[in-house]
Amino acid sequence: MRSVTYSMSISLDGYIVGPDGGFDWTVPDAEVFRFWIDEIREVGVHLLGRRLYETMLYWETADQNPSLDDSELEWAALWNPLPKVVFSTTLSAVQGNARLASGGLAEEIERLRAEPGEGDIAIGGATLAAEAAALGLIDEYRAMVYPVLLGGGIPFFPQRERRVDLELVETRTFSSRVVYLRHRVTR
Repeated sequence: MRSVTYSMSISLDGYIVGPDGGFDWTVPDAEVFRFWIDEIREVGVHLLGRRLYETMLYWETADQNPSLDDSELEWAALWNPLPKVVFSTTLSAVQGNARLASGGLAEEIERLRAEPGEGDIAIGGATLAAEAAALGLIDEYRAMVYPVLLGGGIPFFPQRERRVDLELVETRTFSSRVVYLRHRVTR
């Protein structure tokens, strides 16, 4: 069965964006960007909320930018053909290899898990991940922890009164002092 993973960059105090909505502190260096490229290779379909979808639209045409380096071109070449499911109540259409979700999150994940296919079902965006977590649908949490304290913003972990036990699967420290943490949900 395909795993559902939630992977984002977060501050040390647990936020994916700051109080002002900014996330400029998450710009990856070459080593971290290479890690993200390798991680996206393991994804079979990506579920996105509207805000993350709109942020990632940049990559739909980024390969036409002559100033991109080889790793950015490689990311675009992997990201663009990747199937994406966008959850939004305000969008009427999406671009590229994306489609609007036709059902609820649990229904979409159940259908995707039942379909033949390789790779993880990745969830991007804190709001969508919070819904998946509340439904007990996330199998792994993957956090790229940046050495910065934001003091507020949108939290990586949903603020629910529900205990979730985790098993540490992998850690990696990058030369930029960014730390990757991968935890599997124990059931």
